[in-house]
Amino acid sequence: MTHFETEIVELKEEVKHMWLLVRTQLSKTLDALVNFDKDLAREVTNKEKRVNSYELKIDLDCENIFAIYQPVAIDLRFLLAVLKINSNLERIGDIAEGVAKYIIDTDTIFGPELIEESKVMEMFGEAINMFDDTLTAFETEDTSLARKVFKKDEFLDDINQNANENIESYIKQHPDDINQALYALSIIRKLERVGDQSKNIAEEIIFYLEAKVLKHHKKI
Repeated sequence: MTHFETEIVELKEEVKHMWLLVRTQLSKTLDALVNFDKDLAREVTNKEKRVNSYELKIDLDCENIFAIYQPVAIDLRFLLAVLKINSNLERIGDIAEGVAKYIIDTDTIFGPELIEESKVMEMFGEAINMFDDTLTAFETEDTSLARKVFKKDEFLDDINQNANENIESYIKQHPDDINQALYALSIIRKLERVGDQSKNIAEEIIFYLEAKVLKHHKKI
């Protein structure tokens, strides 16, 4: 294996570690929400610095490979995709931190009726499934799996689009629970962005492997 090939393999492993770190952040945030665990939520916010450090290291490694080897063709596409995927992963980490902060700031556990009517748990679960699919697609170089992410994002979009109506209905029935309802709405908005970022990652995987730019295309 050449030095360049070794650098590419090591970079891919770094990106996978970043992926798993962010995945852990999402999982812990979900657990903190389910169990109203403020300590676990604080752990998520504290670990965000580690996510940021990983992003900077991966960016720097990409820049060094560009400067030393001047890659072309699929290797160039891989590095360009990694730079964008790295940014998307960091943003998902930010979103996990944002949701964790809501859990820390709220004084009352999210009631089961609010959880059910807002569909926030369903949304969280599907957002994590999408994220997992992008990692598997990246590891196995499976563009078919990457494309399935787009369909799953429609599920998140549907919940997000109906969120105002659902939350408004809940507040009318539970006027004393306004703050919790608004927190739930804010979490839904953030989870919708997790879907958008995962979709962006899927696009980069397809670009890298098939040399297709999908951004702005209405049909995949």
